[in-house]
Amino acid sequence: MSTIRYWLGVISRAHIQVGVQGGFIQLNHGKKAPLQHLRTGDWLVVYSPREDLGSKIRCQRFTAIGRIASERIYQVDMGNGFKPFRIDVDYLPCQEAPIEPLRAYLSFIEDKKHWGYAFRFGYLEIPEIDFRLIACEMGILL
Repeated sequence: MSTIRYWLGVISRAHIQVGVQGGFIQLNHGKKAPLQHLRTGDWLVVYSPREDLGSKIRCQRFTAIGRIASERIYQVDMGNGFKPFRIDVDYLPCQEAPIEPLRAYLSFIEDKKHWGYAFRFGYLEIPEIDFRLIACEMGILL
């Protein structure tokens, strides 16, 4: 039996809305490597720093939450040579939650002054307790 892991993906709000509608996740602009860490039954929460890719409009909210549905990684052709890799996620209906009231309590944010540094790689594994705190703020009780 494998251990359930908890992941955080960093994706613009506009992009994760497409992912939620389609039941999938793309990480790091469609790279395959980050998806290879995800296992069926793992949990995933998405933090959206911006409203859209390249936008200056800040979002700074947790915008989606779900469970990895399958370990099958697949590639799609979105045109213009863009062929991102995806994995399926069973998203839960939730409310978006701003990061501001949570920042001081999240252990994966080690430097509370430069808190954005924690999100620099586009995805990371987070402790279960942090995941549960975020989920609770999103209206999800695990």
